[in-house]
Amino acid sequence: MDAVVFVSILLSLSMLLLLRLLFVVAFKSIESSALPLRTHPCKTLVVLGSGGHTAEMLKLLSGVNLSNYSPRTYVVASTDKMSAGKVSLLEESMGCSVVDVRTIPRARRVGQSWLTTPLTTLHSTLRSMTVVCACKPEVVLCNGPGTCIPVCLWAFLLKLCFAANARIVYVESVCRVQHLSLSGLLLYYIADALLVQWPQLKQKYPRTIYCGRLV
Repeated sequence: MDAVVFVSILLSLSMLLLLRLLFVVAFKSIESSALPLRTHPCKTLVVLGSGGHTAEMLKLLSGVNLSNYSPRTYVVASTDKMSAGKVSLLEESMGCSVVDVRTIPRARRVGQSWLTTPLTTLHSTLRSMTVVCACKPEVVLCNGPGTCIPVCLWAFLLKLCFAANARIVYVESVCRVQHLSLSGLLLYYIADALLVQWPQLKQKYPRTIYCGRLV
């Protein structure tokens, strides 16, 4: 009897989790429309992807009122030696003297053997979990590349388990004209808002949101 009860409970929990997954993925618009208008800043986690991705993200941030997205935490890859300094300059220009920057290991380095990739991916995933759980963001803002994937997955899993309700906003690079990037494809059904900057992408990927040129 105990085994029957255990299996019944397990099946019930699995069904609830599946229903929650379907609701989160398929009915984001219903869930979002039920939210009241915000009257206070939201805690924001910004993932910087290094190189051109960081440049686009910083340009995007410089064009919005950052007081609405506070406090802000930035996530950079451990091998990225430039992004932390660049974001510090942006924050200082906004009058902020303290910048919260967290580092996570890359899931896979350029040229890394596929044999060792599972180990580095696991390390990156676990580190991303500690960052997301510690920051408890209300908004996760990212624009690729792969550094953002484990961060977004943990934010999504916490939402799935009712442990948090972070909104994932992915901004596709302006360089992506005809097809979504791999990160965009991976987050297509996970992100609450996937913003594209070319109308043909909206036609090809109907779940995206066409915003015109953002950067």
